[in-house]
Amino acid sequence: MLTDPQTDSAPSPVATETATKPQRLLSIDALRGFDMLLIAGGGTFLVLLKGKTGLAWVDWMANQLTHPAWHGFTFYDFIFPLFLFIAGVSLSFSLTAGLANGLEKPVLYRKAFRRFLILFLLGILDKNIPLDIFDPAQIRFGTVLGRIGIASLAATFLFLNLDWKQRLYWVAGVLVLYYAALFLIPVPGFGAGDLSFEGNLVGWFDRTFMPGRLLQKTYDENALLTQFPAHCLTVIGTVAGQLLQSDKSDRTKLLYLVVPGLYSIALGVIWGLHFPINKHLWSSSFILLTAGMALNFLALFYGIIDVLGYRNWSFFFKVIGMNSIVVYLAYRFIDFDHTSKLLFEGFYKYAAEPWHETLQALGALGLVWTMLYILYRHRIFVKI
Repeated sequence: MLTDPQTDSAPSPVATETATKPQRLLSIDALRGFDMLLIAGGGTFLVLLKGKTGLAWVDWMANQLTHPAWHGFTFYDFIFPLFLFIAGVSLSFSLTAGLANGLEKPVLYRKAFRRFLILFLLGILDKNIPLDIFDPAQIRFGTVLGRIGIASLAATFLFLNLDWKQRLYWVAGVLVLYYAALFLIPVPGFGAGDLSFEGNLVGWFDRTFMPGRLLQKTYDENALLTQFPAHCLTVIGTVAGQLLQSDKSDRTKLLYLVVPGLYSIALGVIWGLHFPINKHLWSSSFILLTAGMALNFLALFYGIIDVLGYRNWSFFFKVIGMNSIVVYLAYRFIDFDHTSKLLFEGFYKYAAEPWHETLQALGALGLVWTMLYILYRHRIFVKI
């Protein structure tokens, strides 16, 4: 992390980096690829396996790849938070490199704002195609890409102006204030502390102040208020990223990832007894749970790939992780399922009928990975 010697004299687990370009870690690309795999067809394939194999663990995995209707948690709820966290890890590397190369803060602010603007506009295009710019009331402005852009912009400002402890205090303050707001501010017609779909403060705020179309008509989980807890994941990611760049031993780095991660999971579960774990609300308990999981997943990938040196297996994920924005948008604009049907139906039509859709999804996933591999071989990486 970038520390101010006048304000950060205490020893910390994220030591000040040397003024050299940080080394790119394969584990970060692989973890990002693992995350994106579940978006790029891997999740669909597993869901379609449900009830076909006779294996209880396969059906359990399939159930974990669907979102709960409201309160509750499945592994699929972890996908987006993990990406926000990884964005923070990568951001710490790029900002450290920029400062080491002599870039001033205003330059880095402008780069962050430009990235936010591009992601915001791409998000609007993604969620509103065909986009009718002459009917803004029907445009959905709360998007996944927009949230990544906002979280990265906020994390940039915090990274460049606060030390690691101050950033964690910021996270704690945001999560507590968000909790207090949802329980203490009364919603017209429902009162305070109503966490139902109809009566929660987030939904009322979005209906009242958010322009355009809301995802669930009267509610949108990616709109206004939920930006505050969501960006905390990216801020936590910047702290983890700086830890990986520090001169601490690998054992110490893993310890500082795993132990706080387990504490975060435990605190999230305990807090969830009162403030339910809920992805739609991005509840404070949900943030702590997913942040802890993200820290431990990072430790797992970093330990296996970059510490123990078992790297070959990660190539499949690396190919996906190096072009994550391509994966996300390609699935929106390219019908891989249709292409899979055209290319592979002549083979899978001899399987039992219930397997056709599953094998078609597997073929689509193979097409996506092949496209990304071609880009990788030609060193074409789309970065924003």
